[in-house]
Amino acid sequence: MANEKPRTAIVIGAGAGGIAISARLAKAGLKVTVLEKNDFTGGRCSIFRSKAGFRFDQGPSLLLLPNLFRETFADFGTTLEAEGVELLQCFPNYDIWFSDGAVFRSSTDTAAMKREIEKWEGPDGFQRYLNWLAEAHGHYEISLQHVLHRNFTNHAQLADPTFVAPTIALHPLESIWSRTTRYFWSDRLRRVFTFATMYMGMSPYDAPSTYSLLQYTELAEGIWYPKGGFQTILAAIERIGRRLGVQYRLNTPVAKVLTGGPDGKTATGVLLESGEKLEADLVIVNADLVYAYNNLFPQESENKSVGPTITPYANDLSKREASCSSISFYWSFSKKIPELGTHNIFLADEYKESFDAIFKRHTLPSDPSFYINVPSRVDPTAAPPDKDAVICLIPVGHLSATHPASSWPSLVASAKKAVLATVEKRTGLKNLESLIMEETINSPPEWQAKFNLDRGAILGLSHSFFNVLSFRPRTRAKGVRNAYFVGASTHPGTGVPIVLAGAKITAEQILGDKKMEVPWVPLREWKGDVQAKQGNEKRGEGRLDLVKRPLWTDDWNLFLWSVIGLLGVVVVFLAGPAAWGNGGFVGDW
Repeated sequence: MANEKPRTAIVIGAGAGGIAISARLAKAGLKVTVLEKNDFTGGRCSIFRSKAGFRFDQGPSLLLLPNLFRETFADFGTTLEAEGVELLQCFPNYDIWFSDGAVFRSSTDTAAMKREIEKWEGPDGFQRYLNWLAEAHGHYEISLQHVLHRNFTNHAQLADPTFVAPTIALHPLESIWSRTTRYFWSDRLRRVFTFATMYMGMSPYDAPSTYSLLQYTELAEGIWYPKGGFQTILAAIERIGRRLGVQYRLNTPVAKVLTGGPDGKTATGVLLESGEKLEADLVIVNADLVYAYNNLFPQESENKSVGPTITPYANDLSKREASCSSISFYWSFSKKIPELGTHNIFLADEYKESFDAIFKRHTLPSDPSFYINVPSRVDPTAAPPDKDAVICLIPVGHLSATHPASSWPSLVASAKKAVLATVEKRTGLKNLESLIMEETINSPPEWQAKFNLDRGAILGLSHSFFNVLSFRPRTRAKGVRNAYFVGASTHPGTGVPIVLAGAKITAEQILGDKKMEVPWVPLREWKGDVQAKQGNEKRGEGRLDLVKRPLWTDDWNLFLWSVIGLLGVVVVFLAGPAAWGNGGFVGDW
């Protein structure tokens, strides 16, 4: 019985990970049912519309790492374009506003970046920028190959020479701020090239320098926006899943994961809050991982088979470092605000202090940095004609004993006042508040209530060194057979493209455990050539297209001349005093 191939699977949660893994398991031949507590799919990656006809992305509003999205669609034998997804490039990437009135415009245009860099650090600064970009490129490629396309099921894998050798170049033990100071010598540019750690919910003073890959992908591959809202990508994957037989049940919150079997340690289905029981051979959890271990899995007081394993682990997870939360304002503006581009970053003057307030004191900084997105700038369908949809995200601390849910209404009011004053001062705009027709707000208590996010942390557990790779909660549930995880707080981590990569990792682990065939190009054969696989950009196969490393590379020249120099020294010393005259060589030169 234990060796029988599973026939049914239940996925708890219709976030990015749940939608993707359900389609993958259905493609592998399983009958999959997705249970979602809300009346919409997508989780934090969802959209909503205001009464006046404005459209807002509730969570992510910019698309990075586009090839991870393309890989997901390629694994289903299709493409983004074939599924009706149109990606719009955001140009420039950002306008980064400083308190002294200066604006740094970041873009994929190398000539424009040269002008911007040299304005602040001169020609040598641009050379250092290129050196930084080369290092960040290495972080990106190594991470794709050795982290985002590999599962980590035990600590011994971290000692594998095939993993250690390349990942040393990721500089995981050095903070991104520390590493960046090697290349950028002004605090202005150091801030420009470190703020993106907020995508991981971390301070640049703590985040491993590996994450420079985020700003690398922005500069090398661009920032994109799916026409119609970010959720259109997940809606396309959902449609693929439905074609493969996936069933979705909305407004269906799960109360418990049920366990049974001879020793009571095998997941057998779920109990819904309505009292209905659903049986399944597999249970995959896309709900917040810390919430799930504390609330969905049996605890020691109610189950003596798995509880003694689950309860201590759940308590440990609740003490782990979490990512930040946010106060997010969704504003319907009665007119266009041309001073604001698609993506705008307003950096705090007291940069480090603002991060300390978020990650050490878990509160709203007195001088907050914040992000403003105007989706109607790149996609006019986000707002009625001659109006703008504006989203303002202020990173803040998560819920804590010192800042419980009751303290946040006053902090939200302070945040709104600070944001409007800062935008007006730096852009020259006036009376912004009078232009706001409608307002919706998500703050830490709302994030927790709406999506069961532990402590209202919008990006799950932190990505500090001891919260990644094999140290991160495993994709196979602890103490319960036939139960698995996908999502932000399990491997490989947070962010929609990362979670999509994680869905592939978890799906292949399930199929491997059950000795089932993987119906797409498996991880062990991944070559990174997604566009070639899809046929979007056919790679030539003629003589002119042969890619071959030349013998006389700079590395080889350095090695060769080092050897020649060493041999010269050896010859001189072996020749002895006879080869020397009065302080010099004897002979004609």
